[in-house]
Amino acid sequence: MNRRWLITGCSTGLGRALAEAAAASGQRVIATARRLETLEHLTNDYPANVVMCKLDVRDAVDCAIAISTAVKAFGGLDVLVNNAGYGQLGTVEEISDAELTAQFATNLFGAWRMTRLVLPLMRAQGRGDILMVAGRMTYPGLGAYTASKYALEGMSDALRLELAGTGVNVTVLEPGAFATRLARSAVEPRRHITAYNALVEPVLDDLRTRDADPPREFADTVLRFLDDVHRPARLPIGTDPDRSWSCGGEFIRNSAT
Repeated sequence: MNRRWLITGCSTGLGRALAEAAAASGQRVIATARRLETLEHLTNDYPANVVMCKLDVRDAVDCAIAISTAVKAFGGLDVLVNNAGYGQLGTVEEISDAELTAQFATNLFGAWRMTRLVLPLMRAQGRGDILMVAGRMTYPGLGAYTASKYALEGMSDALRLELAGTGVNVTVLEPGAFATRLARSAVEPRRHITAYNALVEPVLDDLRTRDADPPREFADTVLRFLDDVHRPARLPIGTDPDRSWSCGGEFIRNSAT
């Protein structure tokens, strides 16, 4: 099926890989990023399939323009991928109100805003897929990031119930470790408490050096999933989507479902 996509956060990582894979398969993509120059490779490689659009999901005007760009270019949307986000480092004690607010503004509020804007289109056409890129791994020193992603899952659960019978599907994508810049580009906290070093530093070192799956595998999984008539509430992706960090410094299985 030739779908019309809007993917947030396409400059690097999973968003970039997904935009490339969708365009390479002949589907039409609105690729978005805060800086348009990061998207030029996509429009150069797939000029007939990709339209780039500046989008900061924290900006309500940018969000509205992105949706209207999709309508003008493609006549509507079949898939919204809420992927834009960043990692905020810091323990719960270290994170300030401002840092917590900024983390949620991108990782949760931006996805909520884009979803709210696309829903009238999808409900009117009686079909659509909204994909939320969340996660399933919890680490010390990433409480703000984890909280924002868990909140995104809670929002998705409510939305799924609200859209029952409309033809619009909601799925939470739960990636494991992929070779993206997330761990290396995460924002340091303004406050630093050395008492946490022995616990947090080994975790961050592992995240930055661990062998990880290539983002293209994430993209290929998402494309295959959309061709399946069954849409699960959650889709774990990757070789270690359910690993979690224990206080003893060993990876353990997360029993959450």
